[in-house]
Amino acid sequence: MRMPPALQPGDLVRVVAPAGPFDPALAWRGLGWLASRYRVRFDRSMFEADGYLAGSDARRLDELSGALQDDQCRAIVAVRGGYGLNRLAHQLDWSAFAASPKWIVGFSDVTALHVECAAAGVMSLHATMAAHLGRSDDRTRQAWVDAVEHPERRRFFSGLQATSPGLAEGPLFGGNLTILHACAAAGRLRVPHGAILFLEDIGERPYRIDRALTTLRVGGHLDHVRAVVLGQFTDCPPGPDGVAVEQAIIQALGPLRIPLARGLDAGHGEPNAPLVLGATALVDARQPAAVLETFVGS
Repeated sequence: MRMPPALQPGDLVRVVAPAGPFDPALAWRGLGWLASRYRVRFDRSMFEADGYLAGSDARRLDELSGALQDDQCRAIVAVRGGYGLNRLAHQLDWSAFAASPKWIVGFSDVTALHVECAAAGVMSLHATMAAHLGRSDDRTRQAWVDAVEHPERRRFFSGLQATSPGLAEGPLFGGNLTILHACAAAGRLRVPHGAILFLEDIGERPYRIDRALTTLRVGGHLDHVRAVVLGQFTDCPPGPDGVAVEQAIIQALGPLRIPLARGLDAGHGEPNAPLVLGATALVDARQPAAVLETFVGS
């Protein structure tokens, strides 16, 4: 996996709205914070709204394509997730992007772009987006800066719980489960061989989480995954049947017989730890208190 150049203060950052509409006040606050450290460029058309989309497909595709082709740009930061990237991601020129990569930053619906980055052999950053940065605390913002300016650093995530024991190492891949499931349905999901799979989601009943995981497993998408790390499953309460989301996940992934750890503070909650997708990940779940380590290089 190729690592884009690390950001430096003063570098050009493009902020885009490739998915859903957003709170303008939070976006302006996020833009202001980014502009205190980097040169920020955005198109005012990103404030458009077309139902559950941030403007038309043509507007969003043109904006995102322009950012990918901007040779001066060092990072593309989504202002918000929502929905809409599955309508666009397959139309972008990923071969040109791979030849001159830059950081793509976001989570949730931006998982569709992370999937394409991985297929192009380029690392990307699963992290807080511009509108979220507008309301984030200093700790979240500093972690964000550290990730984009020092992506090669070793990072340790402790406090995880081992659900299925074991030790595994491989490229970190994943993001929002619902979007990964949608990418698989569209024929766009290519899970790296030997991947450490990170998953998170929001607003899904446990049976729908089970359905997505089972579909990926039965479809062969998880055949070469070496371990799974679970992030935040926000607002995923049990239904009338009383089955908790953790129980549904364990049952759905049990047949894989690979290490499984849960409790990573990454996803739709706070804090949302930045994760360098494509970096090497080491999952140590040999003890009840599991640890995830990520790093680039040896």
